[in-house]
Amino acid sequence: MIKLFKVKEKQREIAENANGKAPVKKQSAGELRLHKDISELNLPKTCCISFPNGKDDLMSFEVTIRPDEGCYLGGTFVFSFQVSPIYPHEAPKVKCKTKVYHPNIDLEGNVCLNILREDWKPVLNINTIIYGLFHLFTQPNYEDPLNHDAAAVLRDNPKMFESNVRRAMAGGYVGQTFFPRCM
Repeated sequence: MIKLFKVKEKQREIAENANGKAPVKKQSAGELRLHKDISELNLPKTCCISFPNGKDDLMSFEVTIRPDEGCYLGGTFVFSFQVSPIYPHEAPKVKCKTKVYHPNIDLEGNVCLNILREDWKPVLNINTIIYGLFHLFTQPNYEDPLNHDAAAVLRDNPKMFESNVRRAMAGGYVGQTFFPRCM
């Protein structure tokens, strides 16, 4: 009986290929959930999503954030998302592609956001992550830093921190580090 089903399945596959249709790729549970998350996105007006590899590759996409308040006002920050086939049981890998002077984002683009690490739960979704990233720009957190220099300046001298952010976003040096323009 089992062999009969395999034979029928193989015949159907051969028939589809003969009709000139490409074989239908079966979606993983992660792809199905991601498709649902993306279709239900409710992004702030200052955020947008794009698919550099085309809409067929949902597991890899970019989110652009343009803060409309705070010291990062006027900046444009691009984040890449790599989603695992076992999503939502594993958080997406998120990297900031824009070099930014920020206490919670290091110079390699690694992002310190609790819901991407120890606080990730399968009930969270892409929308939650995007709002979390947006929140990092409106409320940078010096208590859990990846860029310890930026965190120390934010904690000890907020006016100097704001000046450093403006200089970095305009395209300039902060200390020995050059930041390309992102305004």
